[in-house]
Amino acid sequence: MDIEKQILTIASRIRALSQTGLVYATDEYNTERYEELLNLSNRITALVTDNDISSIESCYRIETDYVTPKVDIRAVVFNDQNEILLVQERADGGWAIPGGWADVGYSPTEIAVKEVKEETGLDVHPIRVVAIHDKRCQPHPPAPHYAYKIFILCELLGGEFAPAFDILDKGFFKQNEIPPLSEERTVQSQIDLMYEFKNNPDKQAVID
Repeated sequence: MDIEKQILTIASRIRALSQTGLVYATDEYNTERYEELLNLSNRITALVTDNDISSIESCYRIETDYVTPKVDIRAVVFNDQNEILLVQERADGGWAIPGGWADVGYSPTEIAVKEVKEETGLDVHPIRVVAIHDKRCQPHPPAPHYAYKIFILCELLGGEFAPAFDILDKGFFKQNEIPPLSEERTVQSQIDLMYEFKNNPDKQAVID
C-alpha cells in the first residue's frame, strides 16, 4: 500500500473513532477533544487528496451511531461475445463497471439491477457475489471515503441502451480493448478478475 493510502487509512480511522466518541461522550472535556480529532482527520484528508477542508467536511454527515464503511455495489455483466459492460462516467470521463453507492431500502442485488437499468437501460438478473473488496487494498487512487466494493455477477436479459444524466456513453468491451478507466471506481485488475469468473464459473468468491 502506498504512503498516501496509508495516511488516508489512518485519517479514516481517526475520523471513525472521533465520530463514535462524539456519539458516546458524556462530558464537555471529551467532546472538545473528539471534535479536535475530527478536525485533524479532515485536515489530513484535505492535504492528501488536494481538496479544500470545507469540501472534505461536506463529504461526511454527522454520525449519530457507530461509524461504518460506505458500500459500493458493482454489477458485472457480460454479453455472448465475452465482452464486459462498462459505462463512461460524466464525473471524470473514465469508464467503469456499472454501479454506485448502496441506497437505503434496497438489497445489494436490487441495487445492482437498478444501477444497470438507470445507467444503461439494460435489464439484468443477479447471479452471485464474486468479490468483496476493501477499497484501500486495491490500486485505486486516494479517496476521502473508506469503502467496501461488492461485485455481483449478473445475467443479461435484454433491454436497449438508453441515455442517463450522469453517464456519457456505454458499451461492451473485450478484455484486451478496455478504454481508459475511472480508477476511483474500477481498476484494470478488477476487470481481469471479473474475466476470471466469466471463464471459470466454479471460481470461489474473492474477499479482502
